[in-house]
Amino acid sequence: MSVKDPWWLLLVALVPLMIWLRYRRGTSAMIIPHSSAWWRPVLVPSSRLPAICMNVGLVLLAVAMARPQRIVPQTETLHEGYDLVLAIDLSGSMLAEDYEKGGEHLNRLQAIKPVIKAFISQRPNDRIGLVVFAGRAYTMAPLTFDHVWLSQQLEKIRIGAMEDGTALGDALGVALTRLEQPQHEIGTKRLGAFIVLLTDGVSNKGLMKPDQATKIAVERGIPVYTIGAGKDGSAPYPIFDSFGKKVGYRRIIADLDERALKTIAAATGASYYRADNTQTIQKAFNQIVTKTQKIKFAAKANFRAIDLFGWLLAPGLGLVMLGAMLSRAPWRGEETT
Repeated sequence: MSVKDPWWLLLVALVPLMIWLRYRRGTSAMIIPHSSAWWRPVLVPSSRLPAICMNVGLVLLAVAMARPQRIVPQTETLHEGYDLVLAIDLSGSMLAEDYEKGGEHLNRLQAIKPVIKAFISQRPNDRIGLVVFAGRAYTMAPLTFDHVWLSQQLEKIRIGAMEDGTALGDALGVALTRLEQPQHEIGTKRLGAFIVLLTDGVSNKGLMKPDQATKIAVERGIPVYTIGAGKDGSAPYPIFDSFGKKVGYRRIIADLDERALKTIAAATGASYYRADNTQTIQKAFNQIVTKTQKIKFAAKANFRAIDLFGWLLAPGLGLVMLGAMLSRAPWRGEETT
């Protein structure tokens, strides 16, 4: 830019003028009125009531969050019933679909499950246990009054979860072990107990022979009701692929050992039932009525806790809300400017 440029000279000339105008302006100031101008009359004297309500309410809420309880002394009720164990066969042959209901084919396990659940629900005063077996025998549920839980355990059983085979002797042995209750025994005899054994095959596995287990049941006076599942002759057996999908059927021959089941039942003073369809399964379980003497159970409720937090929660919330309302109430005479 040339020094002879008139615009540049004009800007230089305006600088002194701008400085003079800047210092000529007055300085900003904040005028503070006398403190008496801020005073407002208070209609009602200040109170600590809102703070008290809020503090007490918060304390009640804190105690309520701790969930206080009142413990009711234990009670004891007596009733009569039986101890019984259900021994259910889960061998591979139980997949045979020779049952039918509503036009739908069912395998043997699917057919007996709802019948067993109904049987359990009809015996509320009995302690019931569950033993499952195939090539070996296991306790699925010990003796219990909790029949809801027992039905849930029953829903969990499935075929193929253990070594295949039919260990009748071991199943009876495990069931007899679950019934060992010294307080309900007189000498060698077990009072008020029996076993229900359901199978569709012949004993071919296990450490204990069926006649050995039967002898123990006889010595202890425990009836063993036996139920034979499946139809005579051949039955359709599903074929599964590697993904567990049913791809077809083949025929298998029923190998139910009715003679052994009848011998077990007769020796122990019980009965044998043949369940070759859904109706006969239901009939078999309905006819299982033992003639042994019932035993008395003492059902104890050791502790019964009653929650008390509701008695603290409601007043705590009420006091907190009341304190908030009082602190902002217009009748306190507080005014804002």
